[in-house]
Amino acid sequence: MLPRRQDHGKRRSDGVRSGSVVNFRSAGSPGSVRRSSAVLPSVLTFLVIVASGGLLLMIEKGMLNSVETPSPRGSARRPELVGETRKRGADGADVDSQILQEIRNRTIRTMCSQKNMPHSVWSLSPLQRKTVLQHILVNDEYRFLYCYVPKVACSNWKRVLKVLSGALESVDVSIKMDHRSDLLFLSSLKPEEIRYRLKHYFKFMFVREPMERLLSAYRNKFGEIESYQKKYGAEIVQRYRKGRAKEASVTGDDVTFGEFVRYLLDEDVERMNEHWMPIYNLCQPCAVSYNFIGSYEHLGRDSAYVLQRIGAPPFVNFPERQTWYKPVTTQTLHYYLCTLPQKLLRELLPKYILDFSLFAYPLPNTTSEHCRH
Repeated sequence: MLPRRQDHGKRRSDGVRSGSVVNFRSAGSPGSVRRSSAVLPSVLTFLVIVASGGLLLMIEKGMLNSVETPSPRGSARRPELVGETRKRGADGADVDSQILQEIRNRTIRTMCSQKNMPHSVWSLSPLQRKTVLQHILVNDEYRFLYCYVPKVACSNWKRVLKVLSGALESVDVSIKMDHRSDLLFLSSLKPEEIRYRLKHYFKFMFVREPMERLLSAYRNKFGEIESYQKKYGAEIVQRYRKGRAKEASVTGDDVTFGEFVRYLLDEDVERMNEHWMPIYNLCQPCAVSYNFIGSYEHLGRDSAYVLQRIGAPPFVNFPERQTWYKPVTTQTLHYYLCTLPQKLLRELLPKYILDFSLFAYPLPNTTSEHCRH
């Protein structure tokens, strides 16, 4: 199936590699991060590279000249999703956004330039390739690809895609989101069609602080969704709660966060449920050269940029957050991480280390002194 409007997209996508958005270098997957101390040397080496690259960029931009000592992570004010006041350059460009993009791009290029990394989706293992292609949505009219990440506003982005394709009249229509119908996934196309779109279309994804995303998934799936309680919750309780292994009456609606983390430690990251699979494994930012990586923390600003970049009609806006949505606050995340046994957290972080490092998120501060506050 050939693109429906190839001439229409030339003015939007042929120029993707110019401007302030820096392109990423292609490459692949870190494989499964195991619960072994053998991973620590390579992780530490990588973090040194990432940190030095980010520091050099900050020096180049003069960002360290007026930097104040940051407050502890737990007491920092969370950025608003919409209506942020940002520093802007003489041309009106968002300086903070440009610098963050450049840091992410430089970090990804450094990591993905390693010899052992695959350089395209065709270099991935069959399972890795299947995962990423099943998470990339296609719009041929506006010539873009969007890799959706569960718990990172993906339902609202799917609404936007349905409006752009004409399947929905408005992003504000009050209906339950069907996550499959009226959407075109890259995995449904032939190899030559996939290659064409990966080469010529504008590609974007959105990321979120890894532990915040994990906690959001835990609270939603095990606190509200009965199907997840039965499928995953009952198994987790039977496996990790003493004295419940043989009980058939377990409902799985009272899984603790500690039990959930123990379950994650025993899971292969490449076979996890998509709601807690690392973002890296879902979207393979080394194997797919994304043109823009937005963040949940700046959802309003970054979504507006993407809609402008793809040439969306003026009436298409990113949806407001649903009134029933319960956000994960800094205080809530602080509570859950600080009540988690330190040993479990130390073993959990390596599974998500690429999400922290590549997307410029600091590791959580759960020292005894910090947690007392």
